[in-house]
Amino acid sequence: MPIDFHSMNDKAIAEFRANEGRCGPPFEDTPIVLVTMKGAKSGRELCSPLAYSTDGEDIVVIASMGGAPNNPNWYHNLVANPDVLLEVGTDRYEATAVLTQGEERERLYAAQAAQLPIFNRYAEKAAPRVIPVFRFVRKH
Repeated sequence: MPIDFHSMNDKAIAEFRANEGRCGPPFEDTPIVLVTMKGAKSGRELCSPLAYSTDGEDIVVIASMGGAPNNPNWYHNLVANPDVLLEVGTDRYEATAVLTQGEERERLYAAQAAQLPIFNRYAEKAAPRVIPVFRFVRKH
């Protein structure tokens, strides 16, 4: 039976907001950030719960889509509309998504994969696709 990502995401978003940023299965041991963005095609406000790591004050997310051969829909939304609202725990703030490249992308991917080893498997599965990595820079 295929996974219903829409229902799984809705459940994770509700749990996140009800429990000060904590989620139950399958995300209980994964740091989650809620990213509210504008749809690239629809222009609608959309929210995605995403695994993250940090680099200094910045939030880092990986557009792995579980190692699929294509990028997730939210990747296209962030490229088209990089201004977002982030929710980390009980903190909410505006940020700008920056698509990383080269050595910075490699370093950030490796750092997150060290914390969440599943991302090593996603990289192998996605090859030859190079999985994109975004850095969210807080607006001051």
